[in-house]
Amino acid sequence: MAYPIEKKLVIGVASSALFDLSESDAIFRAQGVEEYRRHQEANLDQPLPKGVAFPFIRRFLGINAAFPKELPVEVVLLSRNSPETGLRVFRFRHYGLDITRAGFMAGHAPYEYIPAFNASLFLSAHEDDVRQAVAAGYPAGAVLPSQVPDDETDGQLRVAFDFDGVIADDEAEAIFKKNHDLDEFEAYETSKRAIPHRPGPLADLFQKLSALQQLEQQRLLREPGHRKILRISIVTARNAPNHERVVTTLKSWGVEADEAFFLGGMEKSRILSVLRPHMFFDDQRSHLRSPGDDIPMVHVPFGVANPVA
Repeated sequence: MAYPIEKKLVIGVASSALFDLSESDAIFRAQGVEEYRRHQEANLDQPLPKGVAFPFIRRFLGINAAFPKELPVEVVLLSRNSPETGLRVFRFRHYGLDITRAGFMAGHAPYEYIPAFNASLFLSAHEDDVRQAVAAGYPAGAVLPSQVPDDETDGQLRVAFDFDGVIADDEAEAIFKKNHDLDEFEAYETSKRAIPHRPGPLADLFQKLSALQQLEQQRLLREPGHRKILRISIVTARNAPNHERVVTTLKSWGVEADEAFFLGGMEKSRILSVLRPHMFFDDQRSHLRSPGDDIPMVHVPFGVANPVA
């Protein structure tokens, strides 16, 4: 039996993250809403170019194909368009995306409806919308511009997370930011190694992804030939011995990652370039870089790493 939406892992995505709307936005800014409307109507049956989040969303929805009885995931379109101007955006048949629910806000920020749709994540290219969402206590990330290849023969979904300020709260980052003293940070985290961190903005997303891993493990027991879809990684600047509190936190939540990298301040892009995640979440913009600008990066503007201007 299919899960009701209250039990699904739901992701809300703005059209600005799912598609490349640079042409449409240029028309809107230069010629106004009426010309924008005419442009969308004239191109109603023309597929919009894929955006940064498209490969991630396509694979995420593919989880339902592996579990057709449960249908454990859902994507909801949350758009600043009006219903009229959003018709083209909502024509997912071009790409076979099974997205049936949407909210069209006619120019307003959609973040207030994140809890109404039970969304564990809201993705948008509008950074102001994301900042407002996170400030309101909702899970959200700003998709940064990049050139993202979409290998359609690759069915695996790889999701990578920073730990502090993303999965966990920013308690540890606040200690380091206070005096920028690495020894003080390490002593503090070592003293707290048996005490789990409080959840961060994407803790619910991480936990529900881990629940999907358990579904996959159950299927592997029934079907040893099943090819694992979901791969979850943690990529953090922490190193030993302050990695212990990360492990303590995950164990207390009953979740685990497929891989965890404790880099001790090493450039994260060195790992990400090998891992090739379809989405990497970090609360610090300085870590959201890759040499080829070809890894989809999401900024989570949370906590002490993102002071309000």
